[in-house]
Amino acid sequence: MAEDITKDTSRRIENGDTISVNYVGKLEDGTIFDTSLKEVAIEAGKYNQMRNYEPLTFTVGAGQMIKGFDEGVVGMQVGEEKTITIPPDEAYGEYREEFAREIPNNTVNFTPEVGMKLATDNGLTGTITNINENNFVVDFNHELAGKTLIFSVTIVSVEE
Repeated sequence: MAEDITKDTSRRIENGDTISVNYVGKLEDGTIFDTSLKEVAIEAGKYNQMRNYEPLTFTVGAGQMIKGFDEGVVGMQVGEEKTITIPPDEAYGEYREEFAREIPNNTVNFTPEVGMKLATDNGLTGTITNINENNFVVDFNHELAGKTLIFSVTIVSVEE
C-alpha cells in the first residue's frame, strides 16, 4: 500500500508552509471578535452574510498574520487543535493615547456620531469614540490594540 504524502498528518508545520486553519478569536472576557466558523459566528451574534465562512489560508512566517498567530501554528499538525494566547505586543500593539485625536465640530461638514468610521487622506481609519458640544474624538488605534487575543485554532490542511 503506497503512502499518500499529501495526507501526512504527522508532518509538523514550519515557516514557509501554506496552511488552512479554522479559528475562533476571543478576548479575555470570552467575547468572540472573529471566527472562520459560520455556526460560531451565528451563535455569537457576529454573523455577516456578506462574508464567506471558510478556513483561512496563509503562508506561515510571511507576515500575512499577526506575529503571535504566525508563530503559534509552527509545530502543529493537520487535525490538531490548539489555544494560542497572544499578548498585545505580538498582536495589534499597545493602545496609544496619541492615536486618539480631538477634532473641532466646526471643521467638518457632517454630523459626527459615536461609532462612525472615518478615513484620512493617507489611508488611516479611525472610529469616533466621543462627542461633546465643541469637539469629537477619532481613535485611530486598531480596535484590538492593547488587548490579549485568545485563538482556538484547528489545522485543516497543509499545501504540498
